[in-house]
Amino acid sequence: MSEVTIWHNPRCSTSRKVLDLLRAEGIEPAIVFYLQTPPDRATLADAIARAGLSVRDAIRTREAAYGERGLDDPALDDAALLDAMLAEPVLINRPFVMTPKGVRLCRPVERVRDIL
Repeated sequence: MSEVTIWHNPRCSTSRKVLDLLRAEGIEPAIVFYLQTPPDRATLADAIARAGLSVRDAIRTREAAYGERGLDDPALDDAALLDAMLAEPVLINRPFVMTPKGVRLCRPVERVRDIL
């Protein structure tokens, strides 16, 4: 099993670029297609924390569901945002990459180099 994991959405150009960069470095990561197999609450919260992000930083604001659910409301707490991300995994920003050196939300793509 690979020591590197990517939460990947093949429709996302940034996610594809990070995967290409990993492979160019000789790394074949474990690929989690998180839209089909979303993380559980504890795993998602842990990845966000280990990446040094707030839950709000990890939510994808450009998705229609973000506005439709009123997730821009600053009164919403982390639990409500996590609930929304778990209900609609497309709201999880991507790609998250996990290595033995840490976790990063790899936007921009070059952030993955911090943990290689």
